Amino acid sequence: MKRPFSENPHATPSSLANLPDEEMHQIQRGSDELLAQTGAVSNGSVMSPAPNHADNNNDAKKVKLDTKNPGAPSRVIHIRNIPNEVTEAEIVHLGIPFGKVTNVLVLKGKNQAFLEMSDEVSATTMVNYFTNCTAQLRGRAVYVQFSNHKELKTDQTHSNAQNPSAQAALQAAQALVNQTDTQGGPNTVLRVIVEHMIYPVTLDVLYQIFSRVGKVLKIVTFTKNNTFQALIQYPDVVTAQAAKMTLDGQNIYNACCTLRIEYSKLSNLNVKYNNDKSRDYTNPNLPTGDPALDSALAIGAPNLNLPNRTGENATPTGMPFTGMPLAGVTPTAAALGAAGIRLPGQPSPNCVLLVSNLNEEMVTPDALFTLFGVYGDVQRVKILFNKKDNALVQMSEPHQTQLAISHLDKMKTWGKQIRVTLSKHQTVQLPKEGQPDAGLTKDYSNSPLHRFKKPGSKNYQNIYPPSATLHLSNIPPTVDEEQIKDAFAHAGANVKAFKFFPKDRKMALIQLGSVEEAIAALIKMHNFQLSDSSHLRVSFSKSTI
Repeated sequence: MKRPFSENPHATPSSLANLPDEEMHQIQRGSDELLAQTGAVSNGSVMSPAPNHADNNNDAKKVKLDTKNPGAPSRVIHIRNIPNEVTEAEIVHLGIPFGKVTNVLVLKGKNQAFLEMSDEVSATTMVNYFTNCTAQLRGRAVYVQFSNHKELKTDQTHSNAQNPSAQAALQAAQALVNQTDTQGGPNTVLRVIVEHMIYPVTLDVLYQIFSRVGKVLKIVTFTKNNTFQALIQYPDVVTAQAAKMTLDGQNIYNACCTLRIEYSKLSNLNVKYNNDKSRDYTNPNLPTGDPALDSALAIGAPNLNLPNRTGENATPTGMPFTGMPLAGVTPTAAALGAAGIRLPGQPSPNCVLLVSNLNEEMVTPDALFTLFGVYGDVQRVKILFNKKDNALVQMSEPHQTQLAISHLDKMKTWGKQIRVTLSKHQTVQLPKEGQPDAGLTKDYSNSPLHRFKKPGSKNYQNIYPPSATLHLSNIPPTVDEEQIKDAFAHAGANVKAFKFFPKDRKMALIQLGSVEEAIAALIKMHNFQLSDSSHLRVSFSKSTI
């Protein structure tokens, strides 16, 4: 093998004549400058800047390349016009969707990079793809073509082992390849699992987040193994790969709703309906799957209550989605709404719920305050004077209304299946002074019993759907098991089992005969006075005894 140019006393700039136009374009500066540089080339390859160039120390690699015919397929890919600040990881990221990346070399001072794939097939797929679709790095168009070299080698002194960023990028690429061996390979469809879903996550919220990376074509949501999941389709593998690398492991909301992303084994989603569970953004004319709504849409009926398309009501306050904004992407008002950011002039999200099909004989404002207070801080409750099986419940935050809907809608309470939906009202009005109300409207804005008053309250981490097992806390040491069981029995509950927490007798689990019994018991027993200074705290548990 020939020695590097700087080491060959007989080498002249003419030895660069074998370079194809693609690579000469960036380095042709005249023979005097070329002779003055001490960067390494072999057979007229691209020159690396010399180590004593202060602004390019990290690029001082001696490259040994075997020259072949320009334009012929090669597993080495030449990338031009890269931004100065681009990292090895970003270059590797361009190649990952097409196959295994085996080496990378970035010449930042010359705005060039080389990427070596494991085989020519992968490299050819990548070059063909970017022939029809312009590659971009940090908002700048870059040019992807075959190098005239069959192999990318660095000598021992300047190998990637001495470059931590290159080594890390290659290791990450290899880990990704190993991971996809047990999943679907890189393609246009991603499978998204939302872990620790304290707040509701809707199709619209996912659309706003994943649209930050690129155009989303289709989304299908579903629940599997009690976990909310989604399939999201992009137009190409590069955008899907970018979404996976950018969003995997991110939290939609502060310390919760974590995205776990892998490739689906599906290559295309077949969406039949456009509704709150699935959406084909390329075909807005699909039916909703609701015959009444579809027939109304067909005749153009006005003022239809279509499914919420903005996702704003599913948004908790506090720290929003933590992914960094992508270059060149301007967040829309809807996307900002999904992140808990309200723009000036943007309408306030609705915090009022309409609760219907209530048991008129049993319902009271206090009972609704206690039940809905499990899922948020209730501000006001109004039982409708002329229709007492209906009530309005005002929560303090819009995401709390979504929690209440997802957990209490269609739940059997006092012998009837209640319905919980968003109300058209923005607030619950208090009766005017002197107006008869019969105690049907109450204000709880200053109640000491709110569970979520503190920002980032840990109570958000213990929100569960109604269950037959209740979690009890704030039990004084003077109260024993029998006293608690008797108190629940007097409230009409059929106690099946009871258990103190082994390490903390201030807490216990109590299991009742049914979920409906547990709901009634929680309403009656939350804030029950156990001693002069202790009131019982009751919530639904995810555990059983």
